[in-house]
Amino acid sequence: MSSTPPKRAARKAPSERAAEIAEAARELALERGLAAITLRSVAARVGVASGLVAHYQPNVDALVADTFATIVAAETAEVAALLARLPEPPQRLALLLDTLLDGARLDVTAVWVEAWTLGRRNEALAASVRVQMDAWQAVLQDVVEAGIAAGQFETPDAESVAWQILGMIDGLNAQALVRWDGVTDRGVHLARAVEGMVGAARGSLVPGGLPQP
Repeated sequence: MSSTPPKRAARKAPSERAAEIAEAARELALERGLAAITLRSVAARVGVASGLVAHYQPNVDALVADTFATIVAAETAEVAALLARLPEPPQRLALLLDTLLDGARLDVTAVWVEAWTLGRRNEALAASVRVQMDAWQAVLQDVVEAGIAAGQFETPDAESVAWQILGMIDGLNAQALVRWDGVTDRGVHLARAVEGMVGAARGSLVPGGLPQP
């Protein structure tokens, strides 16, 4: 009885194949989570043998870490670019809070939450998480320091305040993953809390009426 031989994947340039594998891992992470990234699952997504994926990515832990960094660094860069288009620090901080709590980025939030858990056993991922958390904190600290310099914020420790704000954002978004609705108008409550933390004028960070970047 004759059988059809397995179809071989088309040959591609190494850079093209590596990019294809990286994109497949990114899609899997956003759709099914970081834990879904395996040699077999990535190979199936690309349409190649798992051995070929292993040739380009021999260490799955490193692939997971790189995929995490790719996803969250893109979000950080996107939001930082939006902030740069606004002239005043209160506008930038208000937009940041509003953007990160609008519910449109829950797929990235899920990647963050999973990374915090998986990072306990994947040191490459843990190191990547620390780098990306530092990057987000730096974005916040820059905004707070700009507000202090402009006389619009008043706080003695911009670095610590930025970490606290980041923790509040992360916590609220993690709760939103399970459709937490214990507090309505989460954005308003957060904005008012942050106003007190950075010494901003009352109502200056509350969502609504923000100029479009």
